[in-house]
Parts: sequence; structure tokens; C-alpha cells
Amino acid sequence: MRRTCYGTMLLAAALAVAGCDNEIENRTPTEPAPTTTDTFTGTINLNGAATHTFTTVAAGLVTATLVTVTPDPAIQVGLGLGTWNGTNCQITLPKDDALQGNAVIGQVSGPGTLCARIYDVGKMTEALTYTVTVVHP
Repeated sequence: MRRTCYGTMLLAAALAVAGCDNEIENRTPTEPAPTTTDTFTGTINLNGAATHTFTTVAAGLVTATLVTVTPDPAIQVGLGLGTWNGTNCQITLPKDDALQGNAVIGQVSGPGTLCARIYDVGKMTEALTYTVTVVHP
């Protein structure tokens, strides 16, 4: 009986405190920024790399996906996302063991120029052709 009484008093106290001068704000949920999909294709040679730049217009998720790798989809390569400084891709999210179908996902805080980079990590035995898609705000 005491537990019920104490529980009721605690609940009443919590409701009383919650009701004191608190206003409920009517917030409208913000819609996520529309996304853009960029498709990049190319060829990298042994010990080579390729960088592709793209521009975000708002905050949101950025996803780079290694869509195809030929002639051998089982070859591991590096795939990274980073910031473009006007000259170089400064990778901040690397995946050094990417296979066809793998993705790198990051969060961008606002508009800017970013980059996706694909590179040999020492597993290639011949030049490869690739397709990378980047979905971003």
C-alpha cells in the first residue's frame, strides 16, 4: 500500500512541476534538402587514383557508392569522401578495402565543395574501370 501511495505522490509531483509555466512550442518539422545524384566513371592504373568534385547546397547526408569495378569486381580499392581545397582532395572518410557495392557515408554541415576519390591500395593487377555515384544535398 505504501508503494502505491509514494508512486502516486511522485507522479503528482512530476505532473505539477511539468505544468509550471512551460509552454509547448508548435514546431513544424523541417523537410530534408532535396538530393542530387552525380555519377562518375573513369579508369585508374596501377598505383593510380582519380578524384571527382561535387558541390553540396545544404546540410545532410552524403553517400559515395562504388557501383561497378571491371574487369574484376572482387578487387579491393580505396574509396573516400573528403573536402576539396581547390587543388587536392583531403579525404576525411576513407574506406581502404572497398569492393563493388560498398559505400562511404558522411554528414555535411552545409554548402561546400567536396570530393570523392577512388585509388589503388596495392591489390590491383591491371587498370580498372569504375563507376561511382554520389548522392548529396
